[in-house]
Amino acid sequence: MQVSIETTSGLERRLTVGVPAERVDAEVVTRLKKAAKNVRLPGFRPGKVPMKVMQQRFGAGVRQEVLGEVMSQSFQEAVVQEQLRPAGQPSIEPKSLEAGKDLEYVATFEVFPDVEVAELGGFDVERPVADVKDEDVNEIIEVFRKQQGSWTDVERPAALEDKVIIDFAGTKDGEAFEGGSAEGSELELGSGRMIPGFEDGIVGMSAGEEKTLELTFPEDYHSEDLKGAAVEFKVTLQNVQEMSPAELDEELFAKYGVEEGGEEQFRKEVGENMTRELKNAIESKVKQQVMDAVIDAHDALEIPQALIAQEVDALRNQMFQQFGGAAGQDLDLKSLLPDDMFTENAEKRVKLGLLLSELINKFELKADGDKVRATIEEMASTYQEPEEVINWYYSNQEQLATVESKVLEDQVVEKLLESAKIVDKECSYQEAIAPAEQGEEEA
Repeated sequence: MQVSIETTSGLERRLTVGVPAERVDAEVVTRLKKAAKNVRLPGFRPGKVPMKVMQQRFGAGVRQEVLGEVMSQSFQEAVVQEQLRPAGQPSIEPKSLEAGKDLEYVATFEVFPDVEVAELGGFDVERPVADVKDEDVNEIIEVFRKQQGSWTDVERPAALEDKVIIDFAGTKDGEAFEGGSAEGSELELGSGRMIPGFEDGIVGMSAGEEKTLELTFPEDYHSEDLKGAAVEFKVTLQNVQEMSPAELDEELFAKYGVEEGGEEQFRKEVGENMTRELKNAIESKVKQQVMDAVIDAHDALEIPQALIAQEVDALRNQMFQQFGGAAGQDLDLKSLLPDDMFTENAEKRVKLGLLLSELINKFELKADGDKVRATIEEMASTYQEPEEVINWYYSNQEQLATVESKVLEDQVVEKLLESAKIVDKECSYQEAIAPAEQGEEEA
């Protein structure tokens, strides 16, 4: 087999591969002979079809099958021979497929970059420091009570946190616009569902009252026609309802998995869950700052477009499923969720994956078995039968590998934190668990 390699640009490589005709032809003959033992053709006894007839009837199809397999096999042999690490599938262009002549094709593909890890000593990390206080537990319990509460009609003006039933009709320059009207629409005041000023404008209205709101759409609104547009909404308030939170009783406790121990046990378990959530949130924020420092230190690292494309597809499918999409639905996801929605995050994730892999090798790390066990036990503690969950993880190799991968990442973070400048920042529970600001989301 003859192989020549060319660097076309950056990470792209072009392999020209030549395979001796004998390799293809011999495999074609072997398969035809094997098939002849079972082929039944009119005028011939079973297993006695002449090779010439087999060639005429089946030779072209068998040859196409063999050519595909030989190109795939020889490509793998060529990249091993040339010590290449392809990133993604190659684009193969046949040059010579004629029977009796050497097979020749050109394979174009990207390779993984050579990653050289930069020194990361001395970078800054801000670590939130917070406790779960009684008032924090009370706030969460109030959220639970409202989640299980009921809405009741009230005869008073609407206030924030009320639910209102409204009709509204929006116009721009006196003309109705798409999506700007509805009848019998339910809206919780203060939810932020509507554009700025809409919900505030309804506060103080009473059932049966009409009002015209003069508002402006945000400059970053998703509809081009409405970005920054001045509009009017004619609103009619049909009904006002207020939330009646659920009673703090055994029925409520049972809905959140507390069957015994009453309010004391309920508060205890809520507090424990909040403490676990706080710990995870702090670790996540610290980890994200370390990951950002890793990425920032390798700004010039070139990454394969093939891997970015794969990650874009993965993120697109993930978002589709999060919003209720089902596998197998006949939808053009690329039109609904275009690549540019995910490209920046995909690039970040691919780069981080390459760098973490290299850091794991550099530090000679392996997933710590005790930490894997502790991680699984912590996840299992939120279930009614923790031991069953633990056994499930250890009997499911794919899920266990996911946990081991997370533990390995955490071990890299621990290693890098040894040389970081950590500054503790006192904050409230809510501040500590709040998501990172836009642009600092986890990769």
